[in-house]
Parts: sequence; structure tokens; C-alpha cells
Amino acid sequence: MDINVVNSLTYEDFVKIFGNVVEKCPLISAAVWSRRPFKDLADIETHITEFIHNLPDSGKEGILLCHPDLAGRDLQSGTLTRESQEEQSQAGFDTLDSAEIRHMYRLNAQYKERFGFPFVICARMNKKAEILQQLSERLMNDRAAEREGAIEEVKKICSLRLRNIVLSDIQTKL
Repeated sequence: MDINVVNSLTYEDFVKIFGNVVEKCPLISAAVWSRRPFKDLADIETHITEFIHNLPDSGKEGILLCHPDLAGRDLQSGTLTRESQEEQSQAGFDTLDSAEIRHMYRLNAQYKERFGFPFVICARMNKKAEILQQLSERLMNDRAAEREGAIEEVKKICSLRLRNIVLSDIQTKL
């Protein structure tokens, strides 16, 4: 997609297309729209990451709270966003057996009890075994380090979602 097409989008269309590059946080895309014209995809990504970086810790945790549990109830009930469904499926979380699902529920619960927000990892850059290892290892972090690590994962997810949008036909998104 040509950056000129992105720059010519109305506010409503921009938010509709880019509103879920950060899971369930269309406000971020809405805020970034005002930074047009963008030079390129990297410029859009820079504005989004700067917006996130400049949030207070409570705002960053708010972003994390918008993310679903991996292999959680939303996946099991089919209520994930389209993007999260694809990402969790790619990592193999849609094919867990009942014992694996119970194990993930326990790990997710431990994580949320410790940190107050769900475990976030870029599922598209990891497979199930690596994700389980990271979940166990990151349970040892302190809250501040984990919040920052999880936000870095949000940025990876955002980057991949931006690329998916820009590399696809914009007209199918409208």
C-alpha cells in the first residue's frame, strides 16, 4: 500500500483499519492519525511506539489489560479479535488438549495474580514450547521489569500487525 493512500484516509477509516494494531486500543491509532503525513510505515510505527512509551505506567498496564489470555476462555469460546485468533492459532494454541488447556489456565492465573495483567508475548514470533518457557521464566521478574518486557512484546505485535495491513489491499479493510 502506498503511504499516500494511508495519508489520505479519513480519521474514521484510519481508525477502522489501524484501530487494532495495539489490541483493543483504537485510541492509540486515533491519536496517531493527527501526526500525518507519515513518511512511510516505519514513521507510523515510530509514532505508535512513542505514544506508548510516553504513557504513565498505569496507561501501559491498561494496554496490557486489553490483551487476552493465551489459550484462555476467549480462544476457547471464539471471542478473540481476528488478529489474536490468527496469532494464537499460528503458535499452536488452538490445538491444545484438555490437560494443556488446564496447564495454561493455571499459568495464566499465576501470572495475573503476580502482576495484575495478562501475560503478553508476540505469539507469531514464538511457538507453543517457547511461549510456555517464557511464561514460566517471566514469572520470576519484578513488576516493573515485567511491565516493560510485556510492552516490548506489544510493540512487536503492533509492528507485525502494521505490516500485515500495509502489505494487504487497503480496500478490503474498508
